[in-house]
Amino acid sequence: MRLPKLATSFISLTTLVAAQTDRTGWTATADSFQPGNEQAKVLDGNTGTIWHSQYSPNNAPLPHTITLDMKKTYNVNGLTYLPRQDGNSNGNIGQHKIQLSLDGNSWSTPAFGTYLDDSSLKTTPFSTTPARYVRLIAITEAGGRGPWTSAAEINILSTANYNPPPTRLGQWSSTLDFPIVPAAAVVLRDTGKVLIWSSYKPTDFSGGSGSGKTATAIYDPATGTVSQRLITNTQHDMFCPGISLDVNGRPFVTGGNDAAKLSIYDSSADNWIAGPSMKISRGYQASATLSDGRIFTIGGSWSGGQGNKNGEVYSPSSNSWSLLSGCPVAPMLTADSAGVYRADNHGWLFGWKGSSVFQAGPSKAMNWYFTTGSGSQKAAGLRAADPDAMNGNAVMYDAVNGKILTTGGAVNYQDTQATANAHVITIGTPGNTPSVAKVGSMATARGFANSVVLPNGKVLVIGGESLPVPFSDNTASFNPEMYDPATSTFTVINPIAVARTYHSWGLLLPDATVMSGGGGLCGSCSTNHPNAQIYKPAYLFTSSGSEASRPTINSISTTSVVVGGKITITTNRAVSSFSLVRFGSATHSVNTDQRRIPLTPTASGLTYTVTVPSDSGVALPGAWMIFALDSAGVPSVAKTVLIRSP
Repeated sequence: MRLPKLATSFISLTTLVAAQTDRTGWTATADSFQPGNEQAKVLDGNTGTIWHSQYSPNNAPLPHTITLDMKKTYNVNGLTYLPRQDGNSNGNIGQHKIQLSLDGNSWSTPAFGTYLDDSSLKTTPFSTTPARYVRLIAITEAGGRGPWTSAAEINILSTANYNPPPTRLGQWSSTLDFPIVPAAAVVLRDTGKVLIWSSYKPTDFSGGSGSGKTATAIYDPATGTVSQRLITNTQHDMFCPGISLDVNGRPFVTGGNDAAKLSIYDSSADNWIAGPSMKISRGYQASATLSDGRIFTIGGSWSGGQGNKNGEVYSPSSNSWSLLSGCPVAPMLTADSAGVYRADNHGWLFGWKGSSVFQAGPSKAMNWYFTTGSGSQKAAGLRAADPDAMNGNAVMYDAVNGKILTTGGAVNYQDTQATANAHVITIGTPGNTPSVAKVGSMATARGFANSVVLPNGKVLVIGGESLPVPFSDNTASFNPEMYDPATSTFTVINPIAVARTYHSWGLLLPDATVMSGGGGLCGSCSTNHPNAQIYKPAYLFTSSGSEASRPTINSISTTSVVVGGKITITTNRAVSSFSLVRFGSATHSVNTDQRRIPLTPTASGLTYTVTVPSDSGVALPGAWMIFALDSAGVPSVAKTVLIRSP
């Protein structure tokens, strides 16, 4: 297996604008210390000394806090924590919070999460906030070895200039620290938790083929905690896979470093299940859930050999794979300079009517694939004048009308300038040539970006870089853009705190916010980003900048409905519309699961009835979030509905 070519140089700091702050004159206080290991040691510039919580004559209990007084206000946008460097891991910080204050009394929490249990430098970037005091709260000891906390050095990152970001452009809120570099992520339908994973190592993928294990973590928004687990029972390194959510909303993960494997996560049992191996070994393939509940996959020459990665389909009823000889990969190849190793990667696949699949890219040639019998393929024309767009992105923002937004990408996988192109593809009857319209271009050229459809139908485009190079943030875009279908234009919104490029992802959460995370997974490189950040769209704020009052779904008549069925919903106050958004899964700028269905209700007081589309190619079987939106476009927190085929 060939490995991606690494960038020839790295930048040392990939937060937006951040520099280590001069600590002269600063003081530190802590809840406890061991004599000889006082809290001032975190400011002495000596990595051989440490602060350690009291352990003799008695252990001081967790949590432990250390507070830095910087003596004046700085525009703070990050913290670095260096664990002890003496070969002893006692006191390494695991679960933690970072808090900021102007006066030492009122505190905000710009970051929280869990650090990896090792001696490497931990960097937590977050959105810029003016502060004089910085507090690090250690909630757990990373290895569970005892009730201790230790630190060799703590530094603060800051920027000279700061203007409060206007909430009319949304707001990036807390940073979440993870004990792994998350290259893939899924929102779990029964809990709203976010499942993430890296490779066989928490921070590196290289050498993982055949390892049979994957480092995973789960973030629980309800508790703000991050748990971690090494998965070995499926014997599958799930780095660089295809991902789909099956008819029950379960993550269905194929190939990657262990290129023939299938692993399925059952969130109700918190258990990974080994499925049957694919007929063709694959990595970097795409997959799509079909209208009949089967799962189609094609491409994937990054691992498991190169070329002839033709289509195959998984049947849940027989728990088996079948080759589709009539679904060749050749028509969807790009003309990548690296050949088929890159040319069949990351297909933009959309399950559609009659068990068909529409392939919108990244090749400039579009195709229909039909999955009955031995399968068949039909050309669907060109994506207007758009060239091959590898590592671009596509999202179905209006499934009722077959609307797909495509953005960015480049002719070659790497080392070629990306475009800022955007097109809307409209698909209808399977096999017919779709219409393609070029819409207003993005402000920034992007490859390795991610797109997320919101409950109101707008599409958030996050991250990427203008010159795509794996494991480099040199040309990263920190300014996301919002596409508005009503005007066919993009608006640049408030900047994100961290570069989100190769191996990053973005997902809509049930509370109508967006989580954007990951990037890197390259060992000791400087572009590893073991974190995520939450974006609150503008619809969650009033025109004055305060948080908007949100409608509430009090009840829904059913949590499982057949296509064409009706759902009765009660709310706490009047709403004007509803939308269904399918739960998402994302890796390598590919999310074939997400799509949105706008719903127009009939109303009787505060009781509303909506009808699910009758075609399971539009309302794909699986788990969906249903949102209520008021007349101002403010969405509720979602309820979960399982849509079933007849």
